Amino acid sequence: MLALLEKATERLIGLSAFLGTLGLLFIVAVIVVDVIGRNFGMPLYGSQDLIIMTMVVIVFGGMALCDRMDGHIVVDIFQESFPPGMNRVIDVFSALLGVIIFVLIAYTVFKSAQLSQMLNLSTNLLRLPIAWFQYTLCALSLVGALAMLLRAVTLLLGSGQQHHPEKDAL
Repeated sequence: MLALLEKATERLIGLSAFLGTLGLLFIVAVIVVDVIGRNFGMPLYGSQDLIIMTMVVIVFGGMALCDRMDGHIVVDIFQESFPPGMNRVIDVFSALLGVIIFVLIAYTVFKSAQLSQMLNLSTNLLRLPIAWFQYTLCALSLVGALAMLLRAVTLLLGSGQQHHPEKDAL
């Protein structure tokens, strides 16, 4: 059962990171076209709308992969003075806290997306429906929460990797 969950989570993380990568490539293209257009007196209309909305996909698209690769910022001042069991408890607690935070983000933004949809809110220039991006943020937040939950479960079962920043030191 855990292997199936890991495989499904890995695929969702891969899809999430792929969407974030596409978003980044899209923003680079928009900025290049906008800068070239500005030099000829014809900036890309709506580039600010496109960039702002795509940033949601970039940031939350990479969040699950960042967690999977243990790339989040940690403060490890006391890690060496704690026993390994205590460090494992802290790692599990932080992963579960991350799950709660990302589920709450998804829930809050989902409610906001429903309101945006009801009020037909859109971006300033291009009139892109804001709810689309909010629903995307919800989905990507839930993928991030699932990745953190899987990390907590694997740590609890003893098969997960603990964060050891001293190995990463230069």
